[in-house]
Amino acid sequence: VQLQASGGGLVQAGGSLRLSCAASRNIFGINIMGWYRQTPGKQRDLLAAITDDGTTHYVDSVKGRFTISRDNAKNTVYLQMNNLKPEDAAVYYCNVHLVSLGQTYWGQGTLVTVSS
Repeated sequence: VQLQASGGGLVQAGGSLRLSCAASRNIFGINIMGWYRQTPGKQRDLLAAITDDGTTHYVDSVKGRFTISRDNAKNTVYLQMNNLKPEDAAVYYCNVHLVSLGQTYWGQGTLVTVSS
């Protein structure tokens, strides 16, 4: 599975962005799609995840500001980011974990820059 992330860019603090991550093929079986972010010198951190049946999980730092969703017909996961803060600036990565196969695939990352 190849994942193509898009939607990053430069936004002012308080603004919004919507990230998209499209899979190259249909994703079958139990799976979890997620969004992570990484800044230089730091580990890649989970922000939000969504299962194939639509159950979502968020880390505290983005609850109420970010919304993860997916369109299974388009094999795409989204991350709507509102009220962005300078500390949200990072490279954002998507992934998909195929539970039954124990396989995880990553997208290439998309850069989000937030100006204060």
